[in-house]
Amino acid sequence: MSVPINALTDTFAVAPQLSPDDMQAVADAGFKSVIINRPDLEGGPDQPSSADVIAAARAAGLAVEYQPVVSGAMTPEDVARFAVLLKELPAPILAYCRTGTRCSHLFKAATAL
Repeated sequence: MSVPINALTDTFAVAPQLSPDDMQAVADAGFKSVIINRPDLEGGPDQPSSADVIAAARAAGLAVEYQPVVSGAMTPEDVARFAVLLKELPAPILAYCRTGTRCSHLFKAATAL
């Protein structure tokens, strides 16, 4: 996998935009779950759709959740939902958005609850 993964803890990491083709490598790297925080079409029509990534993630044996969060507009509800996902999804978890920064902010806010 050529996408840089930034581990924030032993059980949580973030990454920039991933594609369906990356999902088997994510599973092979030991991750059990993926959280998609980038809204569909945020990057235009060339951005991989969440539906395609979800299908590939499931085919690779990963749990996956689509939780779109608008960049720069994170809400308390977004943070609360992310906190639930961190507790419910099998670890280790990899979350991605455009650059990984949004996921990092969500993680920091959710773990502070």
